[in-house]
Amino acid sequence: MMKEGMIVDVASVTLLLLLSISLSECSIGEQPLSKIAIHKATLSLRDSASIKAKPRRLGHNGEDTASVVVEYENDEPSNHDWIAVFSPAKFNGSICNLENDPKAAVPYICSAPIKYQFANFSDPNYANTGKASVKLQLINQRSDFSFALFRGGLSNPQLLAVSNSISFVNPRAPVYPRLALGKSWNEMTVTWTSGYNIDKAIPFVEWRWKGGKKTRSPAGTLTFGRRSMCGSPARSVGWRHPGWIHTSFLKDLWPNTVYTYKLGHLLSNGSYIWSKIYSFRSSPYPGQDSLQRVIIFGDMGKGERDGSNEYNNYQPGSLKTTDQLINDLNDIDIVFHIGDITYANGYLSQWDQFTAQVEPIASTVPYMIASGNHERDWPGTGSFYGGKDSGGECGVPAETMFYVPADNRAKFWYSADYGMFHFCIADTEHDWREGSEQYKFIEHCLASADRQKQPWLIFAAHRVLGYSSDKYYGLEGSFEEPMGRESLQKLWQKYKVDMAFYGHVHNYERSCPIYENKCVNFEKSHYSGTVNGTIHVVVGGAGAHLSEFSTLNTTWSVYKDYDWGFVKLTAFNHSSLLFEYKKSEDGKVYDSFTISRDYRDVLACVHDGCEKTTLAI
Repeated sequence: MMKEGMIVDVASVTLLLLLSISLSECSIGEQPLSKIAIHKATLSLRDSASIKAKPRRLGHNGEDTASVVVEYENDEPSNHDWIAVFSPAKFNGSICNLENDPKAAVPYICSAPIKYQFANFSDPNYANTGKASVKLQLINQRSDFSFALFRGGLSNPQLLAVSNSISFVNPRAPVYPRLALGKSWNEMTVTWTSGYNIDKAIPFVEWRWKGGKKTRSPAGTLTFGRRSMCGSPARSVGWRHPGWIHTSFLKDLWPNTVYTYKLGHLLSNGSYIWSKIYSFRSSPYPGQDSLQRVIIFGDMGKGERDGSNEYNNYQPGSLKTTDQLINDLNDIDIVFHIGDITYANGYLSQWDQFTAQVEPIASTVPYMIASGNHERDWPGTGSFYGGKDSGGECGVPAETMFYVPADNRAKFWYSADYGMFHFCIADTEHDWREGSEQYKFIEHCLASADRQKQPWLIFAAHRVLGYSSDKYYGLEGSFEEPMGRESLQKLWQKYKVDMAFYGHVHNYERSCPIYENKCVNFEKSHYSGTVNGTIHVVVGGAGAHLSEFSTLNTTWSVYKDYDWGFVKLTAFNHSSLLFEYKKSEDGKVYDSFTISRDYRDVLACVHDGCEKTTLAI
């Protein structure tokens, strides 16, 4: 019988079994668009059914988001009828790309809708009257839209009617800027999406600090095609052209200075297309003694503000977290979203939906991401895990849609400096074990922290490489990702990592300062003096369905919460740090502690934390 707090050696379990285990979030929940058997849709158009949408033109004042009203009728209504939103508006079989057998019959529809809603959503009496309307929210996604009325439910869709098309005034407009730290402290990158390739327009960012001269910085342009995807649905019904993704590097910034910027495209006829005006505060100089506030979470995903059921019960807390961060934005300096970004799972339209959702945050503060299983995992593509959680994306959309200061964005590990913080971001979807390429990076990243200038050393990764009381980890007896901490714990100890953060498990949990499965400090609310061990934090409850805890009470667990939330770190100076766990529902603090120490405390020797000494003189 396993004793409380006991850690079981799982080395005897075969590597093949470990890599095939689908933990926690992977075993629950399903991408809602995957429930639609769109390739089985049949044509059943009828004069007695109709659907129309208004207004026909959106964004007259430059808006990137707009609402439409869809009205529909059916003389044989059913509670199984549903409304699909398609973009581009033309979605029939003539645009099908046959993935496999060229002799196979072309389905009438081979492209999934970007969202859907049941016909009785706004009027429960629809099944009796056959008439209803629904208000839906659309974002600018570089193409027009149409709406379709189906019967037969999601598993046997029969197309009854197709609406008129509608579109934004400028569907190609630059939208949804995402800030990120560059490779140097005084550089900020701006990434955005548009419908303009470089043969149509020249992309750039126009920016300035208050009272300063306007500067224009050029942008590079990337995209990817269907063949870059590794499998279905990303290569089949989930494919949608991602547009063109532009990144500009704003360099030689003054520290802690507010800049305004806007996205621009110079068209071939000499005219300009502009975005809205945004602003950001540049990073502090590494080691700078100023107030610095960091947000960390994983596994947020996206939600639908119009109530469409596409993501009901999939990422139910996503909008709560997003809105709470927007409310707190004046007290946030940088965000780390450590994996499982959109849960698009091969339905490419969802990346636009997500970047639109986080635009108020990502356009204002650096939005740094890490790679998770739902971004990267696909068999035979070099992923450390053989699952299919990415839906065939195999990392390509994440690596293209967001910038990170990695040497190779296909290897999603990087370091980042922000004032008194030094961050080492790992990629758990690639091998991290001792001897691997990533292991060498992690040690170099940790070793490069100048603790006199940057006293707060943070490690972060998607899967739990440290400690978690997750139900499934508990069943394995490891309370970690298999092989998780075995190689890395000596690095955390040697370089005196303050905290390690993880997602993947959709709840919140904080450990004691720990080393080799044992608490080295039993305080709970305040830590001071020598750094004896690392505090491990699971913060994967930003939006996705929640994960249950093990019934075993692990002795190293200080605080657990089965709810949606995020962590905030506030560095007041080189000696004082505040940790807060906030719930997304109300933004209130439910767990917290402080750290107080001086540089000499970081230098102090601890077990396995110092080199051997000599008596030679």
